Amino acid sequence: MRRLIFLCSLVCSSLILQAQELNCTVTVDAEQSGQPNQQVFRTLEQQVTEFINNSKWTDKVYNNQERIDCNMTIIITEYSGDSFGASLQIQSSRPAFGSTYDSPVYNYNDKQFNFRYIEFQPLNFNINSFDSNLISVIAYHVYTIIGLDADTFELNGGQEYFEVAKQIINTAASSNFSGWRATDGVQSRYRYNDALLSNVYKEFHDALYDYHRLGIDKMHENSKEAKVEIIKAIEKLKSINDRRPNSFLLRTFFDAKSDEIQAIFSGGPQVEIVSLVENLNRMAPTKRTNWAEIKF
Repeated sequence: MRRLIFLCSLVCSSLILQAQELNCTVTVDAEQSGQPNQQVFRTLEQQVTEFINNSKWTDKVYNNQERIDCNMTIIITEYSGDSFGASLQIQSSRPAFGSTYDSPVYNYNDKQFNFRYIEFQPLNFNINSFDSNLISVIAYHVYTIIGLDADTFELNGGQEYFEVAKQIINTAASSNFSGWRATDGVQSRYRYNDALLSNVYKEFHDALYDYHRLGIDKMHENSKEAKVEIIKAIEKLKSINDRRPNSFLLRTFFDAKSDEIQAIFSGGPQVEIVSLVENLNRMAPTKRTNWAEIKF
C-alpha cells in the first residue's frame, strides 16, 4: 500500500514538473483564403498548439492550475504554396483570487503576420536565430503574455520576459518581415515592446499590478475598497496619457479591459465615478459606449 502511494505521488509530482507555462487554444481560420478545407491548415493548427503548450519557455516551475489561459486565432487571408498572408488575434487572462472569474489581461490584434510554412516542418524556437516568422511572432507573443501575467502578480515581475521579447525583435529585425522595426508603423510588435520597456510608460506596470492585486483580487473581500483601488490604478494611466495621448500601449490595455471596467462600475456598492468616467473618456474615447453604461 505504501509503495502504491509512493508511486502515485511520484507520478503526480512528475506531471506537475512537466506542466508548462501556457494553456493555449489555437484556432486557424482560413475562410478568407478561399481554400478553407485544405489539410495544411489543420496541421498548422495542431503544430502551433503543441509548439506553444509543450515548449518550456522559462526556468520557472508551473503547476497545472497555474498555467496561463490564452487564445490565439490565426486568420489566413492568402495562401499560395508555402506562403501565408495572415493576422493573429491574441487574448490572455488570469484568475481573480477567491472566485471563478478570469480577468482579461492581453488583447492584441497582430496584423503584421505573413509567414512561410511547409506542412509538418518542425517548429523549434532558438532565441539566437531567426528561423521562421511564424516561430518568432508566436514566441514574441508568448513572452509578452508571460510578462504581462507576471506583472499582475508582482510589481515589475514581467521585466525579464519583456527583455526576452526584445531579443526576439532584435534578431528578427534583419528579416524582410514587417512588425520588427521602428519604421514598421505605430501599431507594431516593436512599438508595443518598446513601450513596455520604456521609462516613459513606467506607471503602466504599477497600474497593472495595483489594478489586479489590490483591485480584482480583493473584490471577494471588500468590493467597494477594491473598486476604489481600481480607480486609483486607472488614474496612474492618466499620467501616461498626458505625456503620450492615444498611445498604442493604453489602447491595447483598454481593448482588454473595457468590458470588465464597465461591468465593475455598473453594479455593486456605489463609489465616486465622475473623475473615473472623465479619465476613461479622455484615455479611451473609442470605448465611449462602454463608459456611457457606467451608472454609479
